Amino acid sequence: MTTFDEKYTFTAKTKRSLAITLAVGIVLLVVGIFMNMGDGGHGEEHAATAVSEQLVASTGRVVSEAAAGGESHETATWLKRLYTDLWINNMFFVGLGVIGLFFFALQYAAQAYWSTAMLRVAMAIGNWLPFAFLLIIGVFFVGKHDLFHWTHDYLYDPNSPDFDAIINGKKAYLNMPFYLGRMIVFLGGWYMFFLYMKKHALAEDIEGGGIERWKKIRSSAAWFLVFFAVSSSMSAWDWVMSIDTHWFSTMFGWYVFSSWWVSGLALITLLVIFLKEQGYLSIVNENHLHDIGKFIFGFSIFWTYLWFSQFLLIYYANIPEETVYFVERLTTQYRPVFYINIFINFVFPFLALMTRDSKRQMAILKIVSVIVLAGHWLDFYLMITPGVMKYDGGFGFMEIGTTLIYLAIFLWVVLNNLAKHPLIAKNHPTLQESLHHHI
Repeated sequence: MTTFDEKYTFTAKTKRSLAITLAVGIVLLVVGIFMNMGDGGHGEEHAATAVSEQLVASTGRVVSEAAAGGESHETATWLKRLYTDLWINNMFFVGLGVIGLFFFALQYAAQAYWSTAMLRVAMAIGNWLPFAFLLIIGVFFVGKHDLFHWTHDYLYDPNSPDFDAIINGKKAYLNMPFYLGRMIVFLGGWYMFFLYMKKHALAEDIEGGGIERWKKIRSSAAWFLVFFAVSSSMSAWDWVMSIDTHWFSTMFGWYVFSSWWVSGLALITLLVIFLKEQGYLSIVNENHLHDIGKFIFGFSIFWTYLWFSQFLLIYYANIPEETVYFVERLTTQYRPVFYINIFINFVFPFLALMTRDSKRQMAILKIVSVIVLAGHWLDFYLMITPGVMKYDGGFGFMEIGTTLIYLAIFLWVVLNNLAKHPLIAKNHPTLQESLHHHI
């Protein structure tokens, strides 16, 4: 019998599992830090020179040391690596949080009915946004000079031997007041939209029937989508692309969005399956799973299209200032991750979700969703680590430990908020359509 009064219970067993995950993450992080404290990062200069030589050999043009990635350490290698790991997880998890809101808003703006049974799951994910706000601001202020080369004042002084004409030409956009202002507007704006839509969604449960609340949410959702279209691209430029300050791509905003979007879809799928296995979300059936499985399948291809388009244009033009981005990732220790990234974010989900039946089976969707999430975390690793760490980057206990810490805290926030409100929006105008959804 279908009931619309389901409410998730955040059990002691689940809390204990998350606490263990957090503890393991802390232990791995500490072990990783101690293992890397003796690494002085002396291989960077040689590797940067090698990359420069490869660029000259392939293009016949000379590139500067800065363009090739060579710059001096200002912080101990292990600490800089810690800042990098924190920033990777900030970028990955803020994406999950805002995609929870984006999914929620998109269903209202499109007047979609199939996804009504999943709206509360997406809404719960959005509760990460205030934590993401604090973490991003905090890590930026602590590690900004190590994460973002453009934040050094001497780069803008014509009398300094380290003056950088390219970065100086971008100072109208890359300057601290404007940068911080954008960061606060984007993160604050996302959270304000989330609070407004969440307030009306929960009020709908209390007030009963009618579409007044639905209209208010739909109107704010439409405005949010416009704001998100601009802010998601600009935040990708600010928070990720500006790490490689000399390099730019006009497709980068879309590329980051596609990575966020398919990751968010995978997370929603996992949470829905987790709830169903616990006996909740009885109104969700294989038809709903089929639809969200199609989204994961389709947008994995979309991500690949953007990845390939960006790579092909840069490869074909063969301009050193552009190709250095991929040379750094294809000719160094990051090369295995580069190819693994393509396989697990495109080849595997494409083959696994190709058939109709595969998108209707929870076991397959669960496996694919976990791998897609891990794959797009690697995608952000590949976007950020080479730009910050250059040729001293690595993958080990520090990266795994930091990610487990973020994952445990993130899931605690999401599941705790999921337990506070009914899982089904029982007075939503399209609930009956969702209940009888069949494809």
